[in-house]
Amino acid sequence: MMLLFKKHMNPFETNSGAARLANLNIFIPLISIITLTTLVIVRNGVFGFILCLATFLLIALIYVIFKNPKSGILLLIILGFFVTGAARYVPAPWGLSIDALLVLIYIALFFKGFAKRIPWNKAKSSLTILTTIWMAYILLQVVNPEAKSGEAWLYAMRGVALYQWLIIPVLFLLFNKPKDLHTFFIIWGILSLLGTLKGIQQFHFGLDSFEQRWLDEGGAITHILFGKLRIFSFYSDAGQFGASQAQAGIVFSILALFKRFKIKLKAFFILVALAGLFGMVISGTRGALAVPFIGGFMYLILRKNLKVLLIGVSFGIATYFFFAHTTIGQGNAEIRRMRTAFDPNEASLQIRFLNQQKLKGYLASRPFGGGVGATGNWGQRFTPNTFLANTATDSWYVTIWSDTGVVGIVFYLFMIFFILITGMYNVMFKLKDELLKVQIIALTCGMAGIMAASYGNGVFGQMPTGIIIYVSMVFMFISPQMDKKKQNSNQLLTL
Repeated sequence: MMLLFKKHMNPFETNSGAARLANLNIFIPLISIITLTTLVIVRNGVFGFILCLATFLLIALIYVIFKNPKSGILLLIILGFFVTGAARYVPAPWGLSIDALLVLIYIALFFKGFAKRIPWNKAKSSLTILTTIWMAYILLQVVNPEAKSGEAWLYAMRGVALYQWLIIPVLFLLFNKPKDLHTFFIIWGILSLLGTLKGIQQFHFGLDSFEQRWLDEGGAITHILFGKLRIFSFYSDAGQFGASQAQAGIVFSILALFKRFKIKLKAFFILVALAGLFGMVISGTRGALAVPFIGGFMYLILRKNLKVLLIGVSFGIATYFFFAHTTIGQGNAEIRRMRTAFDPNEASLQIRFLNQQKLKGYLASRPFGGGVGATGNWGQRFTPNTFLANTATDSWYVTIWSDTGVVGIVFYLFMIFFILITGMYNVMFKLKDELLKVQIIALTCGMAGIMAASYGNGVFGQMPTGIIIYVSMVFMFISPQMDKKKQNSNQLLTL
């Protein structure tokens, strides 16, 4: 009784509201912050206001992530969609915000480890081992005798290996429940819809002044073809926009086929799927066609339904015949552009083959490649006078081959096909829960489509495709454990 009496507090004897400001431990720091903020704004005007606002937001962000590191993962997914396009409006190294956020998540986990044990064993997986081996190989590329620039390596290796290596363990650790998978689809769907809407705005109403400036400064070379704009939305370029939209189109189409979803959620999935396929078309990205084609074919295999497979193959053949052997819709610029993807004699395709022959001769005596960052934009920026910097790769796999050699590309292909086959195996032989099976089928098909599209464009390691693929990989691997927990839970309910 005495303990209860001591714990009881008289509300009339406690401070609340404005009375708490009488406490000097609160009053003095608060007045100091207000005074400092006022001085910064008065002296620097609008810039000072933006600086103070950014500081407060940064402090709030750090607090939220330290309290709940999972929120950092959600922010990573969101940042993945906007980080590359943001530079058109505010020139800055926005890509480094991904690095900073990842470091912040790991620091938050480190300090949380003092209060409670962090179950790092959850990240123990063949996926983690493979990505670690790949990261180790990329680190060894620092001493590649053919590499011409350490700075190019530092920038390029992030998308090639670092992000994958850092993101996958925290996903295993923090983002591993059915609810997380559902949240992922909702966030992805909303962001993809926003991308489509921005693309429609560009398609029907034209570009804003910042986007036009980006075209004028060099973007027009690849984004104005025969007087027609290739839509890029707020993504890095039209190739990334088209592939990302195509991935959303196939993934959400598969989700929409599941009959047991509530009508509102099903309608949302259908809307995202249609919007994604429309975004793919207006992007003018021919390589993006591989995503629904390969992803759709993968779906037919994973469903293990012969009748559906035959119908799907027939539809695929009809679609191929439409593009390759008819001129229907030739007056439409988007259809005309897509149709060139089915022409084996198309000029740009022949140039790609010619460049690959040149690279084959150059790399024959260089089994470890020319060094990470030797090709593409990083090569042009840091080593502009080298052979690799001036030979277009036009493919994610050709880039990996050129930068890391035959040793690198063989291991890389083994890694991603191992991941894909693991997802397929889990779907076909391990998963029992129908909802989870459909979700993992969708992710596996989306990855298969992106793998195919990456032959024509360097989309695999870019944002937002990169972060979407990393999340997909982790759920493909942990789905058997998720399924087992669901089955055990259902058994307990029936007892």
